[in-house]
Amino acid sequence: MTVPRQPSSPDEGQRPPGNRRRVIRRRALTLLTIVLLIGVPAGYLVISANQSRNSGKDKEAKYSATGLTIGWPSKVQRRLYQVPIPVSSAKGVAYYETNNLRTSRLYVRFRTTDSGLDKFLKTVGTNSSELKKDEVTISPRNQKVVGWAFDGPGPYGGLTHKQKNPEPTLDIVVNRENPAKPFVYVVSTTTP
Repeated sequence: MTVPRQPSSPDEGQRPPGNRRRVIRRRALTLLTIVLLIGVPAGYLVISANQSRNSGKDKEAKYSATGLTIGWPSKVQRRLYQVPIPVSSAKGVAYYETNNLRTSRLYVRFRTTDSGLDKFLKTVGTNSSELKKDEVTISPRNQKVVGWAFDGPGPYGGLTHKQKNPEPTLDIVVNRENPAKPFVYVVSTTTP
């Protein structure tokens, strides 16, 4: 038994043989398209994820810090807690902020000049004559939070500057071991 033969396609004999160079070019363009459509966005996502993770680590380190951080508190913090550190004369500035539902505190320490201290106290709303000799107005609990100990050489002077809510209360201690360059310690407490 013989099987009938199918006629050949009309297009079959007319197609030119494949050009090897054209095939390679087409495959290269396909590969390039795949890399551009998939590789570039994937690379961008990897870079973005690393930047995001690093940013989170920086913030975590900042907000999990315990104790004083060397540097200036932000302008917003200084304004909110009403701690006008004398810009021209303050050295060795360090701060620490705590927040909870009931109270927020900003702990600040800096060295200044005698005139810088007067300017600071005047801006706060008090003056040097209000400092009570040998009085430490920062509570032992607040001293412990940042590791301050007022048992070394002094003399010390302290005052508490109370204000009407919602204004902060400032507990200030000044160490005049070096009278020309007093150390100022401030705990500003606000109750929202």
